[in-house]
Amino acid sequence: MFQKPYNRTAALAYARRWGRGRNPKYYDFSDLGGDCTNFVSQCVYAGSGVMNYTPTFGWYYISADDRSPSWAGVEYFYNFMVGNEGLGPHMTEVPVSHLRPGDVVQLGRADGSFYHSLFVARTGFFPSINNIFIITHSMDSFMRRLNTYDAEQMRFLHVDYVNAE
Repeated sequence: MFQKPYNRTAALAYARRWGRGRNPKYYDFSDLGGDCTNFVSQCVYAGSGVMNYTPTFGWYYISADDRSPSWAGVEYFYNFMVGNEGLGPHMTEVPVSHLRPGDVVQLGRADGSFYHSLFVARTGFFPSINNIFIITHSMDSFMRRLNTYDAEQMRFLHVDYVNAE
């Protein structure tokens, strides 16, 4: 296994292509709790090109009925990405100022639970919630400013690298 860089350009191109629609290769989870993390996973996969097929604890999508919980679940996505030592992307929770296009933001409640994943499409030279623009499914948004969300908590996930074979 070796580390390769995350292709932010490919991830952003995917987000821009499918941010206003649904890729028919993937199930649309909008009626089953939301499509946000499914969309974010698609974007991150477009930039990483590597899935982790470890049953239950990996990060993969074959079909709506054959996928890991982390592919479409907000908390599962977080747990996989920040704890991943196997194949696939690895992320670190960072301050907002460290976000780059191609990274991920998750919105949370005061009780510590998180409910929504957003893909970072653009940041200012010095990123802050005022100059970060996101693309997301569920509450669909395209180039929406992060500061327009009324979330009690936000966590910021920077893609560090991708573990590949």
